[in-house]
Amino acid sequence: MTMDKREFIKKSGLGAFGIMLVPSLVSGATFSANKKLRTAHIGVGNMGYSDLKAIASHPNVEVVALCDVDALFLASARKEHPKARIFFDYREMFSEMGDRIDAVVVSTPDHTHAPASMLAMELNKPVYCQKPLSHYVSESRAMDKMASEKGLVTQMGIQVHSFYDYKLATLLIQSGIIGKVHTVRAWSPKNWGYDGEKPEGEDTVPAHLDWNLWLGTSAERPYKQDEYHPGNWRKKMDYGCGTLGDMGVHIFDTPYNALELDVPTTILAKCRESNGYGYPEKNTVTYEFPGTKYTADTLKWVWYDGEGAPEMHEDLILPGNVGVNNTKKKSSIDKDTIKDKMSLDAKIAELNELPEQGAMFIGEKGRLLLPHFMQLPRKIVKGKYVDISHEISRLSKKHNLGDPIRNYKTEGPKHYHEFVNACLGQGQCSAPFSYAARLTETILLGTIAGRFPGETLHWDAENARFREEKANEFLSGEYRSF
Repeated sequence: MTMDKREFIKKSGLGAFGIMLVPSLVSGATFSANKKLRTAHIGVGNMGYSDLKAIASHPNVEVVALCDVDALFLASARKEHPKARIFFDYREMFSEMGDRIDAVVVSTPDHTHAPASMLAMELNKPVYCQKPLSHYVSESRAMDKMASEKGLVTQMGIQVHSFYDYKLATLLIQSGIIGKVHTVRAWSPKNWGYDGEKPEGEDTVPAHLDWNLWLGTSAERPYKQDEYHPGNWRKKMDYGCGTLGDMGVHIFDTPYNALELDVPTTILAKCRESNGYGYPEKNTVTYEFPGTKYTADTLKWVWYDGEGAPEMHEDLILPGNVGVNNTKKKSSIDKDTIKDKMSLDAKIAELNELPEQGAMFIGEKGRLLLPHFMQLPRKIVKGKYVDISHEISRLSKKHNLGDPIRNYKTEGPKHYHEFVNACLGQGQCSAPFSYAARLTETILLGTIAGRFPGETLHWDAENARFREEKANEFLSGEYRSF
């Protein structure tokens, strides 16, 4: 496989730049002198490519290293950053260029988030890591601990965290607009699960892919075409975290942040029996959290995913008595071209449709609907929408939120630039590992509960263990040498 891969590299033109062979093209000037943040990117395909573009769009960033196990992804990224060194193995990248890298961006499949990030932090590098922060609870805690002990700038890749509507929803909830919240219901109809059989046999590894490096620290498994790389790994328990670990992190984020939650005390999943290979295609996960100053004595949180999500519930009925699952849910509006800050929100409200994805806060003084994404939150009291435009205007001005721009292409980079600026000593990150680790732990506890459908799991946060001993084996995993 090695010879085939190197032949591919030569033919693709990547060989002209060398894999860990050519001298560095990066200036030896110090960070403080050149005022540039020299970034290394681990994973540059799909979401990694988007992360690369967003980070590189900051005027004070210089991309100095690109790393991916797939030569096709490397070739595409290399065209836009011809001066960057390229690598297949992030360990060799750090060995070769550790002293010429200021910050690291990790955009790999979930199972490699922690190994790559931990190595970067061991070398005292700030890290931007895609969501969810890790594949195991033990990893999230270790990442938080190391970042804290070393005082490193860190950020988890939940880019909508920095969007206007989510900041606004946080302020509205914390202002008491619906009083203390006792329940949150959140949903996504996406399906990052797999109810099929574990595949048999083995396919030839493509010349452009290093399968051993893709597996990384995870268990050895035969390569199967289109089963894992490049797109379906989220569905498999060894590599991803299902829909809950993908969309759940985004949709959980604002309620979790607004209510200042810690990790839950109990978790109960409703889904098919675990097959030990793929996540269930349809899930309902119910959490109970300790109360905070923004909640009742305890908080109930219900997550729905998969086709048809969410299930019908009175908490989700919108004004006009429109049902949950009998609406079209999708709008033909192009969110990237909306200029009028109210047009999309007015259109959705007029249709009285439950958003395709989103969250509903249920409080003592009403409900707050937060669509995902790029729509203003909406207050509902006694079956009617309540005009909160004055409160929105007041909070926006008080907290300098600006206008609710509806353009992902311009708004998307904000979260990334926040990380860059923090690395340069300008401001702080809003989703550091100290926050991201708790949010990720909550998500991962839900995926573990899916292995024991119908059983309530009790979580001891102080000792990081379940009362139910059989569930504890899934809090961490053995690392393979590769």
